[in-house]
Amino acid sequence: MADDVILETRGLVKEFKGFVAVDGVDLRVQRGQIHALIGPNGAGKTTCFNLLTKFLIPTRGQILFEGQDITKEKPAQIARRGVIRSFQISATFPHLTVLENVRVALQRALGTSFHFWKSERTLESLHGRALELLDTVGLRDVAGHVTVELPYGRKRALEIATTLAMDPKLMLLDEPTQGMGHEDVELVTQLIKKVAANRTVLMVEHNMNVVSSIADTITVLARGAVIAEGPYEVVSRNPQVLQAYMGSEDVELQGAHG
Repeated sequence: MADDVILETRGLVKEFKGFVAVDGVDLRVQRGQIHALIGPNGAGKTTCFNLLTKFLIPTRGQILFEGQDITKEKPAQIARRGVIRSFQISATFPHLTVLENVRVALQRALGTSFHFWKSERTLESLHGRALELLDTVGLRDVAGHVTVELPYGRKRALEIATTLAMDPKLMLLDEPTQGMGHEDVELVTQLIKKVAANRTVLMVEHNMNVVSSIADTITVLARGAVIAEGPYEVVSRNPQVLQAYMGSEDVELQGAHG
């Protein structure tokens, strides 16, 4: 399994009018791991994510998924391959119930999203699976609640459930604990660990407590380039990494809160 790379980038570059945001990034994400992408503000983490999901087109370099070159594919093609992204801002339907949100995601996975003329009874076949997913993320007890009423941490849990409904091979999580209090951070951290038990997760995350507790491999970016990679114990002691974070307000490498 050590050589089972699900996602790889080779010499990935993104320039914006002469500014190099991502500078020759070589990334190898092992199947079945939680892989964290960290770095100070402006390091190129989100740009990297946008390249992987094709919201941005690389200037140079290659992206491979399961050994296939996907560099020129469109976002919808990437999603169909099983690369599913969860955004920084909670992307749920606020006025649908928790259960309905998951059912909509399951419909998308079935390819029946636009069959508006079909009876709602056709959705009942998705009911059982939707409840299973809500069980997974600990939300079955609020299945009938309108989503807008949920506290922030549980909205993020619902978003993870809707991501799981797409049956991802690779989940891309963009700042999954941003803006959360300690209790919600713990809830979402444990949830990521749970759902990663049989799939691969690549996450951008500022909170070092989260990264140190669940990431198998950490890639550190600074000024768009990889400066270190490995387990937390190794990268947190790397002199280049410590130097990159000097004076940075968003990460404390010795394990304080994010």
